Amino acid sequence: MTKKLLKSASRCIAALALAGAAGPTWAVESVKIAGFTWPGYGFWHIAAEKGLAPDLDIQYQTIEDPYESFNLVAAGQLDVVSSTAEFTPVGVERGLPVKLVAFGNLSYGTDKIVAGPGIETAADLAGKEVAVLEGGLAQIYVAMWLEQNGAAYDSVTYRNIIADDAFAAMIGGGVAASEFWEPYGTNTLKALEGASVLAQSKDPYWLQSGVIADGHYMSDALINDRRDVALLTMKAMYDAIAWWKQNPDEGNRIIAGGMSMSLADVELVIGKNGTGLDGGLYVYDFMEAAQFCGSAPGNPPFDQKNGQINDHWNLVSGWWVKFNLIEAAAPPETGIDCSLHKELYDSGYRG
Repeated sequence: MTKKLLKSASRCIAALALAGAAGPTWAVESVKIAGFTWPGYGFWHIAAEKGLAPDLDIQYQTIEDPYESFNLVAAGQLDVVSSTAEFTPVGVERGLPVKLVAFGNLSYGTDKIVAGPGIETAADLAGKEVAVLEGGLAQIYVAMWLEQNGAAYDSVTYRNIIADDAFAAMIGGGVAASEFWEPYGTNTLKALEGASVLAQSKDPYWLQSGVIADGHYMSDALINDRRDVALLTMKAMYDAIAWWKQNPDEGNRIIAGGMSMSLADVELVIGKNGTGLDGGLYVYDFMEAAQFCGSAPGNPPFDQKNGQINDHWNLVSGWWVKFNLIEAAAPPETGIDCSLHKELYDSGYRG
């Protein structure tokens, strides 16, 4: 074992860190991470504040526009982006040097399609305007729901307005429906008399399909040229998730502070007890994410299957072709890299 580790200093660093062994003091490596304001990405703040990755200087910055984040990756100014899990086919077609390396969390009720008064069915929305994040999961969610309920996906007009602006548009009658994540969906239902929920992501179909989820992306440079740092970064995230599961009260306060959100909104999204089942977002632990990636044996939760990340890629790619966001679907391996999960699993790490 020792002789193998001595073959390269980098392998020695990774092995010591992954095993939690005591060793010499190594130079701290910086890793630059970005994501928008969302509790599901707050585990980076836990990793930094609790010192769960002493060999890393975790530098998290909030960037609300994920396209800006991915452009910064291309410019070599970011290493990791936490964002929704539908971007990679677009990034591949644009030649961006980034890979989806992990599913982060699954929408467990935090996403809702909310309709205004008088809208009860998909047919009622025909010819009307629906607020979504165009080019995002919200648009796919609405399109799939329409087709499931007997309406064409393009029977509505999609308007690219989100969050507070979509809330205002609903209240003012500017749009007939909107896809919301929390707390905007709940706030709309409280403020708009006659509003109702047409669909919500806790329904078994959406959970099993894994459509509405967040992911973690890494630059090709981090994966290939600083692989030990990439492994330590991924491990730090899963160590933070494991810590949060055992310390949800303190963890939620850290996330609220790091994200500049109210504690109530954080708890609304990720819950209070660390199970992921009492809020609106289910957080994947290491083994579940590795199973979804096909890098560890067994099946992920919610009747998902081992290696389902490839099915997710194909589903999302098909919709981006329909919406003319990409010209053609590329193979999953062009935008997905599950090798970090596999290497961690093979090292004995279990989260």
